[in-house]
Amino acid sequence: MTDKIAIITGGSRGLGRNTAVNLARRGVDILFTYRANLKEAESFIREAETMGRKAAGFRLDTGDIRAFDAFVTEVRNTLRSWGKDKFDYLVNNADNSLHAGFGETTEAQFDEIFNVHVKGVYFLTQKLLPLMNDGGRIVNISSGLARFAMPGSSAYGAAKGAVEVLTRYLAKELGPRGITANTVAPGAIQTDFSGGMVRDNPEMNKRVAEWTALGRAGVPDDIGPMIAALLSDENRWVNGQRIEVSGGMGL
Repeated sequence: MTDKIAIITGGSRGLGRNTAVNLARRGVDILFTYRANLKEAESFIREAETMGRKAAGFRLDTGDIRAFDAFVTEVRNTLRSWGKDKFDYLVNNADNSLHAGFGETTEAQFDEIFNVHVKGVYFLTQKLLPLMNDGGRIVNISSGLARFAMPGSSAYGAAKGAVEVLTRYLAKELGPRGITANTVAPGAIQTDFSGGMVRDNPEMNKRVAEWTALGRAGVPDDIGPMIAALLSDENRWVNGQRIEVSGGMGL
């Protein structure tokens, strides 16, 4: 994987950062987006540089389609500054959450979820494809909530289900360029996602552990190395698949 370049949305924290770190360890240079926290973004850039890799962060709301053209221009310019024309891996990781019953979910809340998880993934991938090398790799992040239903997650789960279907279409349509597309569906992970619900709430953490075959909630190091491995040439024949990485939740 040496001298490859990855773009990771939401790469400054949580699962995105863990993925970025594990790719950097494998010799990959990183372009990443972050929503607001410049300090975390700068922290990752320094971490990547200690591993001898290049990294650049861009502030982007992946639910704002109008911002994508400017972002793609920034990516193109950064690639050129690195002596490259194209990149190799795209990880659509940027996330937001919603906990609201079906009857209480508003149209605005629904749109906010689908703009990030579906519309944003669809059109950002579309706009970045001309900059992706043939033989590249795409990983879209889904959730166990697309497989099993939990009250209060109908909009989020539906959006992730849409991403899984989209991924199969990407695999089919991009096959002639040798580009693979797969979905990784983490289970409940101890990060700051959704206000640190799994990480910081002992009762929720205990419930997750009881519902998981391996008897604990996941941590970022359960996910990032797996995504990095999936992007490697050893997994070049894996295509159009949904891979759940949950320790066996809800079996």
